[in-house]
Amino acid sequence: MDLLRSQQVSPSARSKVLVFGAGNFGSCLADHLAHSEHEVFVWSRSPNVVKSLNETHRNPEYLQDHTFPAGLKAIGPEFPSPEVVRDMDVLLFAIPTEGTLTHLRPSLNEDDLPLMIYVNKGIEINTQALTLEIIADTCGPAIAKASTFISGPSFAKEIVRRQPTSVSIASLSKEAAQEASDLFHQPWFRCYTGDDPIGVELAGALKNVYAIAAGIADGLGFENNTRAMLITRGLAEMTRIGTAYGASPLTFLSLAGVGDLFLTCSSTASRNFTVGYRLGKGEKLEHILDTLGSVAEGVSTAKGLKKVIDDLGVAAPIATSVYEVLHEGQEVQERSRALLCLPAMSELELPSTPGRPAQRLMQKLGIEM
Repeated sequence: MDLLRSQQVSPSARSKVLVFGAGNFGSCLADHLAHSEHEVFVWSRSPNVVKSLNETHRNPEYLQDHTFPAGLKAIGPEFPSPEVVRDMDVLLFAIPTEGTLTHLRPSLNEDDLPLMIYVNKGIEINTQALTLEIIADTCGPAIAKASTFISGPSFAKEIVRRQPTSVSIASLSKEAAQEASDLFHQPWFRCYTGDDPIGVELAGALKNVYAIAAGIADGLGFENNTRAMLITRGLAEMTRIGTAYGASPLTFLSLAGVGDLFLTCSSTASRNFTVGYRLGKGEKLEHILDTLGSVAEGVSTAKGLKKVIDDLGVAAPIATSVYEVLHEGQEVQERSRALLCLPAMSELELPSTPGRPAQRLMQKLGIEM
C-alpha cells in the first residue's frame, strides 16, 4: 500500500468539510478526507466520542483500532450552529436524514449552498420515501437537485487501511457529482460519476435485503452454487424493482448495484449477511438484533421494500420471502423450500410500464422525464 500512498493526489482546493455522524462510515470518510488534506470536522451526539477523537484521535465506539489524523476535529454534542454550517464548503450526511435536515434548513442559503453529500440509504417504512424525496420535502427542490449520493462496495475498516476501493457518485446535477468525485478521488478511493441518484439509492438499500437471504442460505448449509444463484437472481429482482420505480436498469450493473450486492452477499463482515446466517442457524430475530452490536439496515428496509413491491406490482420472490421471515414469523426452511419449488420462468424481464414513483418525484422537483 506504500505505492498507493506515494501516489496521493493533492486537492486543487482545500475544502472545509462537516461530517454528520461518527459511526463506521462517517468516521472512515472523515479520516479519508482529512488524510487527503481537507479540513474536516465530525459532529457526534456522544460527548465521549467528541472528547476521545480530539484528545487521543481514537473513536471509542467505531473503528476502535484506528488512529485518526491529528488535524481532524470533533464537535458536539450540541447541533452545529448556523455560523459553523455556513462556514463549510461540504456537508456530508452519514446519519438518518430527516431530523438532521429539519435542524439544518434554517442555516442553508440556497444562493450559496455547500456541496451536500449523502451516504445514508434506506426506504422510509411509512411513506416508502427515498432520501432524495425526504430532502425535497424538508429543504425544497433546489437543494434536492444539487444533492449528491455515494454508494458502492466499501467496508469502512478497509477504507481506513487504504485498501483499493471504488464507489458510485450520483446526482441530478452533473456539476455536483463531479465536485464530489474531485473531493474524494484518490488512487485507493476511485470515484465514478452518474446521473441516477434514484437508482443508486435503491441499489444501496435493496442489497441489504438480499444479503440477509445469502446469509440464510449459508446458515442452512448451502454452498457456492446457491450463493451465486442468490446474487444473480437478487440482481434481477433489484433491477426489476428499480426499473418499475423509474431508475435506469444500467445503474444496477454499477458499483452501487452489482458491486455492493456482491460484497454484502459474500462477506461475513456484512452485518446483514450475519443476521441471515444466524437466522439460518435457527436463532430468533429478536435475540440476533439484541446481540448484534450494530444496526442491520436490511431488517427495516425489508418492511419498506415490501410496500414498494406491492405498490409497483412486480415479482420479487426473494425479497418477499425475506420480509416474511423477518416480519411475519415464517420459518426459513419453509420459505427456502417454497422459493426452490417455484415454476420455471423467464430469466431476464423488465416491467412494461416503468417509472411511476420516479415520475412523481421528478414532478415535485420540477423536472420533466
